[in-house]
Amino acid sequence: MSPGHFDWPQLMRAGLTRLGLKPAEFWALTPAELRLMLGEGAGPQPLGRARLDALMAAFPDDMDRSET
Repeated sequence: MSPGHFDWPQLMRAGLTRLGLKPAEFWALTPAELRLMLGEGAGPQPLGRARLDALMAAFPDDMDRSET
């Protein structure tokens, strides 16, 4: 699917059958809300251990400074 193009028949099928939405409920949703409900594009993924380690290495705590 190209950006800005929605496969409405597929989205309607998913919304009405998989999610059990009524037609009025389906059409009241924005495409972003529908994608979220379908588990697509749910936003940023949780911070993984590798990324946390990289951030800790890049921004180490300064243990020599006393808190004020």
